[in-house]
Amino acid sequence: MRFDIITIFPEIFDSYLNESIIKRALQKKLIKIKTHTPRKFANDKHNSVDDRPYGGGPGMILMFEPIAKLVSSIKNKVSSRKKSRVVLLTPAGKQFTQRDAERLAKFNQLILISGRYEGFDARIDKLVDEKISVGPYVLAGGELPALTIVEACARLIPGVLGHKHSAEDETFSRSLDYIEYPQYTRPEVIEHQGKKLKVPKVLLSGNHAEIAKWRKEKAKSRKKK
Repeated sequence: MRFDIITIFPEIFDSYLNESIIKRALQKKLIKIKTHTPRKFANDKHNSVDDRPYGGGPGMILMFEPIAKLVSSIKNKVSSRKKSRVVLLTPAGKQFTQRDAERLAKFNQLILISGRYEGFDARIDKLVDEKISVGPYVLAGGELPALTIVEACARLIPGVLGHKHSAEDETFSRSLDYIEYPQYTRPEVIEHQGKKLKVPKVLLSGNHAEIAKWRKEKAKSRKKK
């Protein structure tokens, strides 16, 4: 799967994409990630990609033309036979869920448009297939939402996670109400603030049927809280 991220600050992504799961997925060539700046399609010597809004108001608005040319350029570099999706990252979009990650992970290519400043020229809507928000709040830009979508989709691609069943029983994996059962690791007993915190006995029993039953019950009980 290929991710093309449009941003005026491509360096923001360098550190995150070179660590942990994403780094290993890139090394295995399970995914491709490329950042693009619209500044190379700017029409002036200052490489401007924003301007003041018509009608007045605070801040600057990202211009249509540099982003339109960049989207077209990215599409032209990838076979038209591949399934591609253009996503605009904006607080005004549909709130992102695990179901969206599963749906988007089926595409061959995602083009993610990250905003900055006061937003986009509204005509940029004509370039995109859908608009997505990662939550009911406003960020300085779309870079963090882009990384959120990249990781949420990438980890669903076979081979990206260490265990082939790793994503099957996670929170939200079965439904948006599903909360994964609690997990424990060594040591078996922990002293904390004068109390002993113990691992549930069933997890130490070796009885896999009882462990499966306990996990199912605990997941259900957490869902109701």
